Amino acid sequence: MDQTLNNIDFDYDPENDVMYCSFGPPVEAISVQCPEDGVFVRMHPETRKAVGITIVDFSRRFSQHPGEKVSVPL
Repeated sequence: MDQTLNNIDFDYDPENDVMYCSFGPPVEAISVQCPEDGVFVRMHPETRKAVGITIVDFSRRFSQHPGEKVSVPL
């Protein structure tokens, strides 16, 4: 198992309603939009390895499904 997945950091920006999830320590990244609007995978520009996920309108998306597992297409 990739060791970076043992360290996932979550940072929520309530003013902009954005959730940032980072896998391991901060690294340079590019953002790639997923099929789901407002969901971005952050990838290392050389290895193309996922280093995080950004979810825009986080509370709106997840308040519609309290207590449920929510899938986000990547």
